[in-house]
Amino acid sequence: MRAFSVILTGAAIAACVFAQDENRPTADYTVTADVRYCTGGGKPLLMDVFLPYKRLRKPTPAVLWLHGGGWERGDKNGSSGARFLAEAGFVTASIYYRLSGEAKFPADIEDCKCAIRYLRGNAAKYGLDPDRIGIAGASSGGHLALLVAMADEMAGLEGSGGWSGISSRVSAVSSYYGPTDFTALKTEFGARAQAAITKLMGAAPEEAQAAYKRASPISYLGPGKPPVLMIHGDGDTLVPFSQSQKMLEASMKAGVTAQLIEVKNANHDFELVDKDKPLSISLEAIHAITVDFFKRNLR
Repeated sequence: MRAFSVILTGAAIAACVFAQDENRPTADYTVTADVRYCTGGGKPLLMDVFLPYKRLRKPTPAVLWLHGGGWERGDKNGSSGARFLAEAGFVTASIYYRLSGEAKFPADIEDCKCAIRYLRGNAAKYGLDPDRIGIAGASSGGHLALLVAMADEMAGLEGSGGWSGISSRVSAVSSYYGPTDFTALKTEFGARAQAAITKLMGAAPEEAQAAYKRASPISYLGPGKPPVLMIHGDGDTLVPFSQSQKMLEASMKAGVTAQLIEVKNANHDFELVDKDKPLSISLEAIHAITVDFFKRNLR
């Protein structure tokens, strides 16, 4: 099935930040906070698990949400995606993964893959379907989500944090404005993104070309990879829209089902470029598109 690109229009964007009160039930789900899912660098890694009251079905499809923050900040409380997906009936989770100030690549992706293994290994505990697990994230979290989905066990990114012998594969992936090709650092990214990626990698691209390619989701495209949904602002000054365009084009050539939705008048984080005009797609519509994508691909 060929990949395709879609441009939609919609109403103005609402606020993009959701407050999180851990361990407190809502009308839609309950949160099990601070679950130790793996270890990283000898330290415990923590996860919040969101369990919907009204599940899509039983066992329930699950989605791991990865926060953004340039690989150097943020934590599992940046979980707006886990919340709206839980409201839609998915079991979801949000994790703390090691940041670039603590450990360099591939520590972060090892933690994310270990989180998938934990969820699959504890499927019965949470009533989730081990064969229907997806992953999603925003910005650096979108990059990591794509990397989890594209890089299989042969890539050597599994790490040793726990749950060995269990697959980290996922059945679908969604990325909001996530980088896809680190090898284009000097030609496509601005100074701020270059600094964040170089900090994550621990070396300049000319000094570690193989590592930059290894950290790029686009490097792993090929037959059998899961379907991809990318949503990206056309005016993104941090992660250029061209990064998602390249991923779409490469997916088409590789035979991977992929969709890119361009949000007009959107900078990074779907912030307005022109404050006097709305986004072409509202945040509510973006969430609905994401929910529909996972419902179709985790059915």
